[in-house]
Amino acid sequence: MHEETSTFRLYLMRLLYLLNFVLLGSSVWPAIFNHVGAWDPVKGVAFSFWAALSALSVLGLRYPLKMLPLLLLQMLYKSIWLIVVALPMWSAVHSTELAKAMIMGIPVDLIAIPWPYVLANYVKKRGDRWRSAPARQS
Repeated sequence: MHEETSTFRLYLMRLLYLLNFVLLGSSVWPAIFNHVGAWDPVKGVAFSFWAALSALSVLGLRYPLKMLPLLLLQMLYKSIWLIVVALPMWSAVHSTELAKAMIMGIPVDLIAIPWPYVLANYVKKRGDRWRSAPARQS
């Protein structure tokens, strides 16, 4: 069963990649380049992750389906953050810009991700082999 991804969905994915590159990149890269002193290790990991996500999103403009794991990762980390970090301290974080971005981002990711493609290519499709292929006898 082959699921065709619509042109609309491909453009929607491209829009998310573009937004990641422009909006995320425009806040993360200046913070990295203008940072003075040593980074807090956890904060440094977060900024490094976001910088990598924004940079790799450029590839998603050309290859939206091949870079789909970026959108899956984005949806998953936002969901985990909301459940593990935000919910336990909801009264303190629910009105912050970060919480708003995370909350708005999850439905957008859910809509943009082509779920029939994910099911066909990441769930139902046979995985890559774990060992070298046996040599052929001639």
